[in-house]
Amino acid sequence: MSKSVAIIGTRGYPSYYGGFETLIRRLAPYLVESGWDVTVYGRPGAVKADDPLLDPRVESFMTRGLETKSLSTLSYGFTSSLSAARRKPDVALIMNVANGYWLPLLRSRGIPTVVNVDGIEWERAKWGTNAKRVFRGGARLTAKYASELVCDSHEIRRRWQHDFGREGVFIPYGGDAPDQLPVVDGLKSREYVLVVARFVPENTVPEFLEAAKELSKKWNVVIVGSTGYGGELDLAAAKLAEESPRVRWLGHVSDDNKLFSLWQHAGAYFHGHSVGGTNPALVQAMACGAPVVARDTVYNREVLSEAATFVQPDPPSITAAVGRAMTDRAWQDSSAALSCQRSQELYTWEGVCSSYESLLEEVTAPGTAQRDKLVNRVAGS
Repeated sequence: MSKSVAIIGTRGYPSYYGGFETLIRRLAPYLVESGWDVTVYGRPGAVKADDPLLDPRVESFMTRGLETKSLSTLSYGFTSSLSAARRKPDVALIMNVANGYWLPLLRSRGIPTVVNVDGIEWERAKWGTNAKRVFRGGARLTAKYASELVCDSHEIRRRWQHDFGREGVFIPYGGDAPDQLPVVDGLKSREYVLVVARFVPENTVPEFLEAAKELSKKWNVVIVGSTGYGGELDLAAAKLAEESPRVRWLGHVSDDNKLFSLWQHAGAYFHGHSVGGTNPALVQAMACGAPVVARDTVYNREVLSEAATFVQPDPPSITAAVGRAMTDRAWQDSSAALSCQRSQELYTWEGVCSSYESLLEEVTAPGTAQRDKLVNRVAGS
């Protein structure tokens, strides 16, 4: 008899919004192929019914919520958890610690939970004081009530051990190694600078946009990303692209082949993420063989090791490091090769999906309920 899993906390299946959605596009069909009944909860309008990547064996279930920056995750998590509590799957896979508030509801129905804790949300600059309190509170409840935690980096795992006394299971993200792709029209291989990021301060976007003013005097600069809600950073990117013929702002790119080509042929890919753990975009950039200049953080060093050049998050440092990368073809080739090698050794989707399935099997095995009681005693002590 097949086991059932409800996946809560993404925008739906298949969706292209962020790292969680990328993971579920790979994991949901993998679990179905392994004999699981899979339901992915989502938001109305976030999924295209005619998407060619849709696996019809994966059930999509839409619930209602509030489409605002501060309440969407909480409200959709609540309605999804209510539905899952009624339907009672064998296990729930939950993304984002903000949904920790709904774990007692699922536990009351005897549903074990695996929670991907993501990054340290309460340290992200994009959230105000109240939102940071909400995430911190959700993290405490996640530590207390989750059956198992998934940490996408060893450093995130260490933080949860230190801050909440909870062990987590390390499962990173994976990347697809594409075939050789043609260069995007209007660009030349290894002769443009690339950034791919959601437009939030902790991704070093303001500093990169400032550096791009100088970099674009010599090289083409391609900017992929937006806030999703509009704002000052979107306006700054639009102004930069309008004033400099060498700057292209593409906004959000959902065409994987186009994005993979941009990474594959970049002369330097700047990765400025600072708060999360293993970043999905970085792992995919490595799989594509992008030469990487990265903000110097413990998370980025864990993922990249010797494959990248690391830089401080200020415009002069970014300009200098990216400029050196763009003039050093030997470094570009070396960084690209090392990135590909690390991706193939450590960050494959087959390994990621297999690890998730093993963990889901473990928490649904006999004896799990007794272990959960012990976890709660430890977390609550």
